[in-house]
Order: sequence, then C-alpha cells, then structure tokens
Amino acid sequence: MSIKNILPSEIEKESFRIIRSELADREREIPAEVEPTVVRVIHTTADFEYADTMRFSEGAIEKIKSALRSGAHIVTDTNMALSGVSKKTLYKFGGQLHCFMADEDVARQAKERSVTRAYVSMEKAARMDVPIVFAIGNAPTALLRLRELYDNDGFRPMAIIAVPVGFVNVVEAKELIMEMDIPYIVNVGRKGGSTVAAAICNSILYNM
Repeated sequence: MSIKNILPSEIEKESFRIIRSELADREREIPAEVEPTVVRVIHTTADFEYADTMRFSEGAIEKIKSALRSGAHIVTDTNMALSGVSKKTLYKFGGQLHCFMADEDVARQAKERSVTRAYVSMEKAARMDVPIVFAIGNAPTALLRLRELYDNDGFRPMAIIAVPVGFVNVVEAKELIMEMDIPYIVNVGRKGGSTVAAAICNSILYNM
C-alpha cells in the first residue's frame, strides 16, 4: 500500500483528476455543460453510478445560473443541505438560502393536518414573493407538494433539484418532477441525499 504525500490544498484537485481519469477508463463521456456537476456529486459520494443516473432538463445548468445571477433564493428541505451550500456567491448576487423545516408554524400545521413538515415547507416557500430554486435531498413529499402546487395553483419555481434518497415514493416523486415544464436536475432511482443536493448547488455556484 502506497500513501500519497499531497498538500491539503491539492486534495480536492487530485480527487477530481482521479474521478475524471476513472470516467475515461469506463469510457463514460459526460456532456461538457453538466460535467462539473456530475463530477462534484461523484466526489461527494464516491459513487460512479451517478454518471449514469443523473438527468438534466435542456439547458438546466445555465438556466439555474441565470436565475441565481438575478437574485433567486435557494430553498432546501434539510438544515444539512442548508449548511452545506456555499453562500458567498449566492449572497453576492442578492440571493438567500432557506430551510423552513424547523419553523414552529410549519411543525404545528404538519401535526394538525397529518402531513410532513416538508410538505408544509413547500407551501411556505411558494408564498414567498421571490424567484426560487428548490434543492430537495431528503423528502419526496416535498416534491409531491411542488407538483400539486404546479398543477393546481400554477406555481412556477425557477428550477427544481430533485435528489431525495429513500424507498417510499422516492422514484415516483422524481418522475413527476421530470414531467413538469420546469428546469430540473434529478437523480433517478433511490439514491441521493442532502449532501448530493448541496453538492449540485455548489457545482453551479462555484462555476458562476
């Protein structure tokens, strides 16, 4: 076993080099527009399956960049994702980052209505008078509510990053998002998570 002697500042760069090298070895070519996002997700998860399962609507990356440059806010469904998203660039363009999961009014309504906090959180976000990019990494019920708001109330977010992880309604909720006329980034199947949602946001913010 050989341990690499590498400067801390070079670790991420070397990791990305390894990922790109292994993708080439697997003869897996990633379209240039989405390559930084796919590579960062693999870097976060050490899972090369994401190279095959991530789906991007046409022009999704550039449309999300444009929205963020115009001051769009990012709404997440977990405080983990909230903590993981780099805020410097977002704030520079006037955007803000939100997670309503721990809000007392959200918890109260969820209990009274026998729905999840994520479900109510999406309603609270939809009432904000700002353009929104959603980054959902945990709760398929958040995606289901976004689809209902889209169908029934004409709600049109700027984009939806839909990468919840799990077993119940996860696959189906992601498929419903891909049917919408909204820019999306989706990881099909059961895999995903808050760290993946944050990684996708950061891959976009770092390249603006």
